[in-house]
Amino acid sequence: MSCKETVNVDMSSAYRLLYPMHTVLVSCVGKAGKPNIITLAWVMPTSIAPPLVAISVAPKRHSHRLIEETKEFVVNIPTMEILKETFYCGRTSGRDHDKFKETALTPLPAKKVKPPIIKECVAHLECKLYSKQATGDHTIFVGEIIEAYADKQVLKDGEYNLEKARMIFHLCGSNFATIEPRVYTPKT
Repeated sequence: MSCKETVNVDMSSAYRLLYPMHTVLVSCVGKAGKPNIITLAWVMPTSIAPPLVAISVAPKRHSHRLIEETKEFVVNIPTMEILKETFYCGRTSGRDHDKFKETALTPLPAKKVKPPIIKECVAHLECKLYSKQATGDHTIFVGEIIEAYADKQVLKDGEYNLEKARMIFHLCGSNFATIEPRVYTPKT
């Protein structure tokens, strides 16, 4: 049996071995009522019943305070068509900028929470804060999904049509990719 060759990875970037990561736009709003957008790749479902999703946000980020204030957020699913805007929202602070205005993304009223949805995104998970946990230099906010919907054109039988959705995946730094529309099913 031959051994494969390996390379050590610095602990400060070990998390990148989990990449590419699905990239989302989280919209939130604080008590002052000004909506904000944060780009995140550290997002995952954590429970089916109740339906829960976790997002990981650094406490220094403006959105962290907003989510703590209202205990609500929306996970919006962007596509490659708004990659430039998605990248901008991850590199610019909402403390000093109006990301909706500066990107021309459209805020629309959500169905059940205060933060708006982002019209240009193909799907939306409206969440109320279920729990939060400090984890090193980030906080995991777990949201209970109280409303979920997607554009009819990108959803077929409950699954994304990858040709139409073209979701964004973060590779590292300023690099992104999308999934090719070919689906593989393992033979059993």
